[in-house]
Amino acid sequence: MKKNIIYTLTGAAILLCASLTACKKILDIQPQSQIIESVYFKNEGDFDPFVIGNYTNIRILANNITFGTERSEELINGINARLTTAWSQVLTVSTGSINYNVSTLPIYKAIGSANLLLAKIEPFAFPNTATKNRLKAESLCQRAYCYFYLAHIIGDAPILLDPITDDNVPQLPRSKAADVMKQVFADLDAAIALFPDKTYPNKYRFSYGAAQAMKAEAKLWSAKVTGGGAADFNDALTAAQAVETTGVSLLPAFANVTTTRANAEVIMSAYFNRDESGATSNYALNALPFLPSISGATNLDSIPYTLTSTNGQSAYQISPLSRSLWSGLTGDKRIPATFIIERQGTTQKNAWITKLPGNKYTDDRISDNDVIMYRLADVYLMEAEAYAGINNTAQAINYINKVRTRAGIANYAGATDKATVERAVFDERGREMFFENKRWYDVVRFHYGGTINAYNYVPNLKGKTTPLFWPLSPTVLAANSALTQTTGY
Repeated sequence: MKKNIIYTLTGAAILLCASLTACKKILDIQPQSQIIESVYFKNEGDFDPFVIGNYTNIRILANNITFGTERSEELINGINARLTTAWSQVLTVSTGSINYNVSTLPIYKAIGSANLLLAKIEPFAFPNTATKNRLKAESLCQRAYCYFYLAHIIGDAPILLDPITDDNVPQLPRSKAADVMKQVFADLDAAIALFPDKTYPNKYRFSYGAAQAMKAEAKLWSAKVTGGGAADFNDALTAAQAVETTGVSLLPAFANVTTTRANAEVIMSAYFNRDESGATSNYALNALPFLPSISGATNLDSIPYTLTSTNGQSAYQISPLSRSLWSGLTGDKRIPATFIIERQGTTQKNAWITKLPGNKYTDDRISDNDVIMYRLADVYLMEAEAYAGINNTAQAINYINKVRTRAGIANYAGATDKATVERAVFDERGREMFFENKRWYDVVRFHYGGTINAYNYVPNLKGKTTPLFWPLSPTVLAANSALTQTTGY
């Protein structure tokens, strides 16, 4: 790392929280180029805006479809092809490599902000200790989220824990992925201990439940990808079961899950609103077809289209492989809320994605649904995966069925051996979590767990030897002589 990895730290009184505006939103902000802690942190009132400001960086990461979805099997190009080299699996040091020095991938920027707050908050005596503990816990979760993000995409990564207040940023080597995950768990365990209660005061901010959900997911990753094994599966179960105590519940109607803000099933989301400054659309903008591209469709009224290509790109469709997961499940209530087949007369044409359909306004449809980071059905399937991992397939099937029941389909009735049930969990996640920016991480996790072979399963990986982790860009390597390239590039 060098000075251009982290030089912009979010802060100042740039954003008002839900309690002040009743809008419950994390708005886009224009961060200062640098914050000198001796000037900014004067009293306890400076810390909450600083924490809120860092959620802008978290939202950018949560909304980046390149890493969670594009390399998976979920998508194919639409009429207006927009899928990148990540989708084609043609990744090289010069093509599609990771540059975390840019504003569109503010991983270390967010880490630096969290480090600074954690370093500066201790001397302040808050009138309410619970408020101070919550801010510390949120910052720890922000940092954990970023390091888990790095583990997902590059594996080995530099671990920076010191605050950065000037241009003198240490050049750190990449730590092993297992050590990156140890840092994730250390931060999450500290945060879980600090959160003053199990409530969700704002589902756009980290909470006890969100920390436990992240820990469950991270433990599954550690169990399979970095070799943690049975101990991590059991830890994942403990964390997931803690989420169940926080008052979340499945919505009766699957179609409402991604279209109703901060609903009872949501554990944490990234907020999107067409009226906020600088960020009006989530990644589903590319999936919405625009009217001229589907003119003449017989079932036009059932397709969530936009009037112009400004608000919808006609760029993504659901892939045949993802559609095949519903083979024989024609009564699954998730289907119409996931995709629709465009018909031109009696001819079936494009398969448009209907999940995250945005909202229809008087002027046009806008892709402004929240991006859900964690929800209860996701956690149920994490529990199914963990139970299968320790060969308790009966309990794994029980959690699969919690999700299938809401979908209106029969209970799982397949074989009960470990390998078959693990594949059932993988397929159920493919149906339930489609287009929620998690599938590539599932593919990698289940590949390392032996359930699938990613090189046989993902169509664009067949016949290729592209590593499952991304290369670092020449810019990043040039800025830090302590770094080495990702294995395989």
